[in-house]
Amino acid sequence: MQSLNKLSPRNYIVSSLNGKNLVRFFATAKDDEQLEVSDKPPSFVEEEIEEPKPESFFNKSGLLVQHRKFLHNERPYSEPHSWIHLTEKYQRKQLGRYGLASGVDPRICFPTQKDIDAQERYEKVAFPYTLQELLARAKNEDKLAKEQIQKREEEIEKKLEKLEQWKADLNAKIAKKEADALVARQRKERLVEEVRRHFGFKVDPRDERFKEMLEQKEKEDRKKQKEAKRKAKEEKMMAKLIAKPAAGGKKVKDDSVQ
Repeated sequence: MQSLNKLSPRNYIVSSLNGKNLVRFFATAKDDEQLEVSDKPPSFVEEEIEEPKPESFFNKSGLLVQHRKFLHNERPYSEPHSWIHLTEKYQRKQLGRYGLASGVDPRICFPTQKDIDAQERYEKVAFPYTLQELLARAKNEDKLAKEQIQKREEEIEKKLEKLEQWKADLNAKIAKKEADALVARQRKERLVEEVRRHFGFKVDPRDERFKEMLEQKEKEDRKKQKEAKRKAKEEKMMAKLIAKPAAGGKKVKDDSVQ
C-alpha cells in the first residue's frame, strides 16, 4: 500500500469542522490503480494550521504605525488625520520627500494666478524703486559717506596741528595751579606763624583762640590782596589812558605831514 506521505500537495484539501481546520487527503483515479485494495475505511489526518499573527506581534519596538512608516521612509498617513495634513505646506513637503508615492498632485507646488497677483502687489509696496533707482541711491549714499569721512579726516588733521599748542596750554595751566597751590600753602604757613608770634608761645592749632586769630589774619590778608588787585587794575587803566592821547597825537602829526 502506497504511503499517504508520498501524495503530492494537490491531492488534499482543507475543510473546516467545528471550528477546526482539517486536512482531507484523497487519491485520484491514477493513484487508485497503484493503491492496493483494502477493506479498511479511509482515514483522515487532522493538522492544525496556525492563524495569521497580528501586525502588533511583529512590532517589537512599540512605535506607532505612522512612526514606524516614517522610520522606514514610507508615507506615514494614507489619509489626512488633522487639518495640518490639508495645508499646502504639508502636502508640498510630503511630495518633496516621497515623490509621486505621496499621492499629492504636483500642481500644488506651482503658484496660482491669485498668488501671483498678491505677490506683485506686495512687491510694489515693499520694493517701490526700480533697479536703476536703487543703484543711483546706493551711489549717492556712498558719495555722501566718503564726503563725511573726508571731512572728518580734515578736522582730525587740523586738531593734530593744534595738538602741540594744546599741550603747552595744558602744561601752563597745570603749572599755574601748582604755583597757586604753593602760594596758598606758603600764605597759610605765614599766617600760622604770625598767629604764634602774636601769642608769644606755642599754641595748639585746634585751640579756639588760635582758630579765631587765624581767621582774623586770613580776613586781613584777603583784604590786602583785594586792595593790591584794585591798585594794579587802576594803574593798568591809567597806563592805557596815558597811551591813547600819545597815539592820537602821533596820528594827527602824521596827517599834518601828509
